[in-house]
Amino acid sequence: MQRTRDFLRAAGLPGADPHDAPSSAGRFPDGAAFRVEIPSVEGPAALEAVLDEAGRRGVTVHRVSQGSGGLLLTTGELHDLARVAADAQIEVSLFARPLAGWDTGAAALATGAAGLGAQARGTEQLVHVLEDIRRTCEAGIRGVLVTDLGVLSLAADMRAAGELPAGLRFKTSVQMGLANPASIRIAARLGADSYNVPTDLSLAQLAAVRAAVDIPIDLYVEAPDDLGGFVRHFEIAEIVRVAAPVYLKFGLRNAPNIYPAGTHLNATAVALGRERVRRAEIGLELLARYGPTATGSTLPAADLAVPVPTAQPPTGTEPKDAPRLVTR
Repeated sequence: MQRTRDFLRAAGLPGADPHDAPSSAGRFPDGAAFRVEIPSVEGPAALEAVLDEAGRRGVTVHRVSQGSGGLLLTTGELHDLARVAADAQIEVSLFARPLAGWDTGAAALATGAAGLGAQARGTEQLVHVLEDIRRTCEAGIRGVLVTDLGVLSLAADMRAAGELPAGLRFKTSVQMGLANPASIRIAARLGADSYNVPTDLSLAQLAAVRAAVDIPIDLYVEAPDDLGGFVRHFEIAEIVRVAAPVYLKFGLRNAPNIYPAGTHLNATAVALGRERVRRAEIGLELLARYGPTATGSTLPAADLAVPVPTAQPPTGTEPKDAPRLVTR
């Protein structure tokens, strides 16, 4: 195996997972080692509840993300999200949809087809996902959550060409599934601004990813049941030491999957959001106990993709320059 390990090293990758798990020298631009992300914040009511709970518990939340996507939010709701998050100076990352798992194709539901549901299926769906990103940005949102490498590559090209805002940030979803340094480096080269690694990577495997890429790592320290259900709170101090800069994601075990969410699930989304903030308080208490020198970002942080609220168009209208999507 040595020749292969030497080849990996020559390619700028670690030749093995470093089981000594060296400390990362990487930091966010403000010098912080970690930030806090609350996932599955499905809509304005859930966001307001998360911010209220965070203020009550003294938890600094840097980013919220959600899984239903801009697709299932009204234009008014998108504008409300942008306004509330901008006031709080936090980042909002909305899932870019639709994808195969919500499409009419059956392959994503087949046994052994894990991961297919997170991919854009065919050219039309590729166009639809990119249009979803465009619509989200028009409402002022500056963070999107991407699962498909083709979508990521094209959206990054659109950003470079001025078709999407220069300040737009691409966060990859855990559903992208890339789990080794070489693959994750591809995502970074294609435009990922942070990478959500699989929920079960060991400290050694995290160290190998950190050796290969400079972008922030996103990691569920508590994972939903359908993503493994792991509760890694006692590892948080070591995760920060090894993986910095890292977004600590506080999911929630023993909770329903509410994607796609809507007003019929508002009460559940609000309750789950509040509990995720409580879990974050627990995790940060343990980080302070076992990693007291680890520093988190204060707000505002200049590099966060804070929304840029725009004027909401009257109901039933669209911006004059909005592209019209024609399908057959």
